[in-house]
Formats: sequence, C-alpha cells, structure tokens
Amino acid sequence: MTGKVVALSGGVGGAKLALGLARLVAPEDLLIVANTGDDFEHLGLSISPDIDTLTYVLSGLDDTGRGWGRRDESWNFMASLKEVGGETWFLLGDRDLALHVERTRRLRQGESLAAVTDAITRQLGIGPAVIPMSDDPVRTKLRTDQGWLDFQHYFVRLHCEPRVEEIVFEGAADAAPHPALMEALAEPNLRAIVICPSNPLISIEPILAVPGIRAAIARAAAPVVAVSPIVAGQALKGPTAKMLAELGTKPSAEAVFQRYADLLDAYLVEDGEELSSAESRARALPAATIMRSLDDRVALARRVLDAADSGTARDFASLRRARPA
Repeated sequence: MTGKVVALSGGVGGAKLALGLARLVAPEDLLIVANTGDDFEHLGLSISPDIDTLTYVLSGLDDTGRGWGRRDESWNFMASLKEVGGETWFLLGDRDLALHVERTRRLRQGESLAAVTDAITRQLGIGPAVIPMSDDPVRTKLRTDQGWLDFQHYFVRLHCEPRVEEIVFEGAADAAPHPALMEALAEPNLRAIVICPSNPLISIEPILAVPGIRAAIARAAAPVVAVSPIVAGQALKGPTAKMLAELGTKPSAEAVFQRYADLLDAYLVEDGEELSSAESRARALPAATIMRSLDDRVALARRVLDAADSGTARDFASLRRARPA
C-alpha cells in the first residue's frame, strides 16, 4: 500500500524505528515529527537533542556503540572547556559542536527551526522530511523533590535521580503546530500515523500538547499505530518506567496504551506481553520490539506498516473518527 506515513518521534528509540521506516517508505512519503520539548540553550548554543539524534541516525553518522551523538567523535573542546572552568555536564563532541554552531548561527539570522533542520538534513543526504513539532519554543519542565528542573538538567546533569512529581510543557498552549504536519494529517490518502517507541511522558506528549495536533490525529483518516517502549515493566531506554512509577502508575505496556487510548487503532507490544483492558487487547499485536540491529528496525517498521494496512486497524480508525469531538 502507498501513501504518506507520519511518525511522531523522540530521540534514541524513536530514531531506530524512524530509520526502519525510512528503509521501507519512499522519502517523499515519510514525514518524521520530532519532539522539541527537550530543546535548550547551553554555552550560548541552541541544542535540539531529539532532532540531532534523528539527524545522525538517518544520515548514518550516529555512534551505535554509545547510543547517542556522532561516531568517530573527539573531545578536545570539552577538555579545554574543563581547563578554564566551564560547564562540562552536557557533553558536546568536536564533530557534534559544528551542528549546534551552524543551527545557532542560522536561527540568529532569522531562519525558523524547521528551515534550519531541513537545510541540515538535506545537506547530510537525508531523504525523508524531518520537522520540529512547532517552530515556537516548548520546554519540558519537571517538578521534583529537588524543585522545578529544566529537562536536560534532570536528565543529564542529575542523571534522572530526582523524584518526578509533575510534568509541564511550558509554552505549549501558545505554540502553533508545524503546517506540514497538519496538512499531512488532513490528507484523505494518508497511510499511517506512527507513534514511535519513545517515552510517552516527555517525548510524545509534548508533541500532542501543541494545540490542534491531538485533535487532528483523532480525526485523521489513517490508522494510528503505536509501539510500546515498555517490555516486562521495564523501559528499553531512558527513565520511562521510573517516571511512570513516581507519577503513580505501574510501569507496563498497558500504562502506555492508556496515555494514547483515545487515538490508537493498533498497538504493537513485545510477544508475550500481557494487557489488562479489553480495549488494549483488542488493538494489540505481538511484535519483536527490541531493535538491536538494522534488520530488527526494518522488521519492526514492516510490522507497523502491515498493522496499519490491516482491515482491523482500518475498522478501528473508522470507529475513532465517528466518536464525538
């Protein structure tokens, strides 16, 4: 089946599935929407961690050993910064630094984040469009047992150690969704909307918090397919399970389903995963969700597309669209 595919993605886990989709879907038919709630300014530079991860993975420049950043990296800048007493808690490799410098330069000249992202991804030979969820700033803030923290300070500087008590997306209410996303979601021949296996709390929900996006997905013609980032109560990457537990929810594939329950038409979970609600079980499909290799990523992407193309998912999509707004 042909038609445009829209993928909502955070960083590492989402980028893996995005790469698999990029191997199966024509470049002009794949739109990858990146979370920008993680974005921040550091050392005077504009950093977009999830956009950067997608950029490196899709261009083949990612460091698969570390799981983040560019491969063949060197650290002379950080060593010199440490010598003069600078902040070194957020690592910027010498190769990685070039991307942040160029982004910051272009933003200061008046270009939008979307335009800068498009220019850089095209320069690096990436075929599918990678867009931010919005050109307006949205920042994830966490209320913790150590007070309010910017996301990167929680995630990187404090290694996710503080207890999370509340999450807010500062600026989301005033942000405008990227027009290309809204246009794609309104297409009558849209093939699939994919929610990648990213942290629902801090990677996908910032996207859904931008006014108009969740409602546009709810009324979209295409099936909505999500992949669970939780296997046997544990997150495949990052603090998803810890954060869910601290916010009062038992970490599970079921818990993730419930975050998207009003949207989903198919839900891919690790083979053998148990779901507790009739609604989730009706939409669940077993899959190999742990992506250790490129073959794994492509195989999961194919499973996602097959799920979207199935008559069952399309029937559920019809029921979803019939619900009162």
